[in-house]
Amino acid sequence: MRYPVVVHHEDGSAYGVTVPDIPGCFSAGDTMDDALESVKEAIQGHLQLLAEDGEVAPVATSVEAHVSNEDYAGGVWALVEVDVTPYLGKSEKVTVTIPSIVLRGIEGAVQSGKAKNRSAFLTDASIQLLGGRI
Repeated sequence: MRYPVVVHHEDGSAYGVTVPDIPGCFSAGDTMDDALESVKEAIQGHLQLLAEDGEVAPVATSVEAHVSNEDYAGGVWALVEVDVTPYLGKSEKVTVTIPSIVLRGIEGAVQSGKAKNRSAFLTDASIQLLGGRI
């Protein structure tokens, strides 16, 4: 998933990063690069704790969903890619039947880099459709 994050920075201070889709998830770094790497680790830590509590990773929304929030005014937006698969539980093999035109669309999405593979595409699409309520 690609989580939107907002970065705030004032002269003489670290870059602070907030993850609006994951309440309480934030981080910081001395440089923008450090801050973005640090927030990725913070997201993974939060997702691990949620998984341990039997909760599902929050669905990533768009930047547009948060940009009007005054708490994030003046910040710079970025997207942080996080593989949520390790936090969803043990994988199970299933057989599904999919119309050929849909399967071709999935294959095209995988080839264009929108997903690592068919399983990842179907998992991500399912999570989005379920709204994180699994």
